[in-house]
Amino acid sequence: MHLAFLADPLHSFKIYKDSTFAMLREAAARGHTLYAFEQRDMRVLAGRVSADVYRIELTGDAHNWFVASPVETRELASFDAVVMRKDPPFDSEYLYATHLLEHAERQGARVFNKPRALRDFNEKLAILRFPQFIAPTLVTSRADDIRAFLHEHQDIILKPLDGMGGAGIFRLRPEDPNIGAILETQTLNGKVTLMAQRYLPAIKDGDKRVLLIAGKPVDWCLARIPMQGETRGNLAAGGTGVARPLTQRDREIAETLGPQLVAEGLLLVGLDVIGDTLTEVNVTSPTCFQEISAQSGINVAGVFIDALEAAI
Repeated sequence: MHLAFLADPLHSFKIYKDSTFAMLREAAARGHTLYAFEQRDMRVLAGRVSADVYRIELTGDAHNWFVASPVETRELASFDAVVMRKDPPFDSEYLYATHLLEHAERQGARVFNKPRALRDFNEKLAILRFPQFIAPTLVTSRADDIRAFLHEHQDIILKPLDGMGGAGIFRLRPEDPNIGAILETQTLNGKVTLMAQRYLPAIKDGDKRVLLIAGKPVDWCLARIPMQGETRGNLAAGGTGVARPLTQRDREIAETLGPQLVAEGLLLVGLDVIGDTLTEVNVTSPTCFQEISAQSGINVAGVFIDALEAAI
């Protein structure tokens, strides 16, 4: 198969932990032909969606891990699959990319995850579809709403709706002397919508990443444990990743959401679970493949490529 990966620049990958690299490596091992391009490389001309792509081959060298052929322009519909792996933030350019990818679908392209689903499932707001699994939650741009929520719950987490890796997340308690400044900054004086959630003490045991592939959970998750003095468990914020078998509650959440998510066109989803509580539904570029594989023995990338092949 000819597979095109829409991703961040390949030279920026940390291949010892990058999940997209794990996908590429698995696909290459199966003899698939690999191409890569960036968001900025797409265009629509005479109604057809194409991209400037380059074919890549993996070298096995950790420092110079790929070689690229000269750039060629190809219609996205000419590939067997287009795998959307561009990292957030979900800004205007990301939004435009989903529109171009959806137009390519009308021309026969097969895109994973489905562009419309990427738009419909904001990674923070998507939890509102599953109220039985979430903590008390507020979505607002009003500082007085957040103050009232803080007064009610006494210990809350405040997060932007378009970030990743724990960026911009604050823990607030009533005695914090900087509440006013934080709210003014984060809401841009009432112009930006945020999510507030009751703080979950179970974060000390890890923010679990549960992977769903083709609607089915991988049997192990990655618990991302905050470093000392930190609220966030994200690996990008210094958390330590420890693979663990799914708990009964993890599996209940995953098996409830899985069929609904795959029906929407989401082949790969990363659920974030703290304790027994669903906190995020990650659909843009879910990660943790390599950490789970290394510690559990499960070939997560293999499971994903199996699912991709079956979907095509």
